[in-house]
Amino acid sequence: MTDEAGKVSSSAEKAVDGAEAQMSRVGPLRRLLPFVLRYPLRLALTVAFLLISAIASLSIPAMLGGVIDDGFLEQNLENVARYGWAIVAIGVVMAAASGARFYFISVIGERVVADLRQAVFSHLLSLDTRFFDTHRIGELTSRLNGDVTVIRSAVGSSASLALRSLVTIIGALIMMFLTSPMLTLAVVVAGPAILLPIIAYARRLRRMSRRTQDALAELSAMATEMLGANRTVKSFTQEDEQQHIYGQRSQASYDAEVKRLFARAALIALVIFLGTSSVVLMVWWGARSVFDGSVTAGQLAQFLVYALMASGALTNVSEVMGMLNTVAGATERLIEILETQPNIRVPANPKPLPQPPLGTLAFEHVGFSYGSDAEGPVLHDLVFSVSAGQTVALVGPSGAGKSTVLALLQRFYDVTSGAVTVDGMDVREVDPKALRARMAYVEQEPTIFAGTIAENIRFGKPEASEAEVMEAAKAALVDDFVSELPGGYDTVVGERGVMLSGGQKQRLAIARAILKNAPILLLDEATSALDAQSEKAVQTALEHLRAGRTTLVIAHRLATIRDADSILVLDGGRLIDQGTHDELVAKGGRYAELARLQFRLPEAAE
Repeated sequence: MTDEAGKVSSSAEKAVDGAEAQMSRVGPLRRLLPFVLRYPLRLALTVAFLLISAIASLSIPAMLGGVIDDGFLEQNLENVARYGWAIVAIGVVMAAASGARFYFISVIGERVVADLRQAVFSHLLSLDTRFFDTHRIGELTSRLNGDVTVIRSAVGSSASLALRSLVTIIGALIMMFLTSPMLTLAVVVAGPAILLPIIAYARRLRRMSRRTQDALAELSAMATEMLGANRTVKSFTQEDEQQHIYGQRSQASYDAEVKRLFARAALIALVIFLGTSSVVLMVWWGARSVFDGSVTAGQLAQFLVYALMASGALTNVSEVMGMLNTVAGATERLIEILETQPNIRVPANPKPLPQPPLGTLAFEHVGFSYGSDAEGPVLHDLVFSVSAGQTVALVGPSGAGKSTVLALLQRFYDVTSGAVTVDGMDVREVDPKALRARMAYVEQEPTIFAGTIAENIRFGKPEASEAEVMEAAKAALVDDFVSELPGGYDTVVGERGVMLSGGQKQRLAIARAILKNAPILLLDEATSALDAQSEKAVQTALEHLRAGRTTLVIAHRLATIRDADSILVLDGGRLIDQGTHDELVAKGGRYAELARLQFRLPEAAE
């Protein structure tokens, strides 16, 4: 009896993990079914081996009853041996089936996780820029990695455990009823006595669990943000302050978890007491039945083993169900991404762009707003066009809408009114990939990936040969500094290119654009933050890049656009002037003021 009480007590903590199960929402888990059902053969084999192992395990207690009645009580060693060999044979079958079941369900779990992660990543890449404007990258990465890992346990081992436990419970109850209907009645009475307090605590534990998860998420988000900005933290000597803030949030997470653990501890104590009491009652009732002659000692032992099997299986189910809130929450977060529809829709029947490319673009009475009422419109009735081979510069103060023009041209956003055309086609009527394939974009702060120099250049054209990469590198003057590096083009540049200077990053981005060889070039002034020597090298590389291409450039230094075919002056999202450098200077106005300020600086230095 002490042994049986101990088993119930040892499984009580697991049962408490299932407290939230009764109240959990498992609807999102249904969304995983399509991923699981992609592998029907493996699924069928899993179920088959599951049933074989469960039936085999249920056969052993029946043999045990025979050992006691026909062997021990009759003192017949031959019967003991016969039953023993039968149990060994059953054990072999159960072992083989259990191993096969574990293998197949685990493989399915890993395959589902890989498919789900791929689906989420692919969908994230398909979402438009506006989505990433309003979502933290750290949170999305957490969903892609952490949430998928949580789901792995549900689809793999937990699903297998739940299915096996359900079959065991049903089989054990049937065998218990066949062994002794009266003793089965005792179990039916004792079961709810244990489950009712679990159900009563479910809502409270779920609320506590949610508070713990929220506190942990806040702690994780802060750590990601601060570690990513470690240079800024150090520059402003904020280490102590951030450590203090992190400590406060860590304490909040700790306090929330301690409260939840206290509630679980109280429930554990209650379940252990009720479980022990129910075992004592069941053994007393069983002993009374043996003394009355209604059951044999072997049948009582057989019944108790089945009862413990059912109890253990119920504990396993509770444990698995207790994970469902976490798993359902993780699934819901991932499904939320998969169900997010991009604002930039690919046309059902996209129109083809002209071949060969013309290299023309135009803004036709374009108005645009990012959607925030507080910000208001960014562009107002913007009208201009660029002919093939022309270089057109955009000039104006910060917030004038210059970067927005480049974003609309690549259809990162859709215009609020008017139309943007490339090669005579409205960008909303063509495939965004085909549209962007005609443009090469060099940012003011270029994105450098944590790979080698060659890999960063080849990003512009993944299928490019080594010779093409070298040619682009030489045209962008990348070869000048790469030749001095020990690893050459296989040198790893570090995350965000931390191993390179600003000028080297710009030339690397220009080489990437040269390799892409697109007819339209978009430049977000690539020299504004460089020293004189780096600027000269980058300007030389840009001259190679602009040759024979239509170029739209955002200019901060007017000296870099004096030879532009046309200069557009923007202010407050409106086109207030346009013309060549000489025309605008002669005309006076905003551009002439900027020109006088900038070109007067060298004279002042002298």
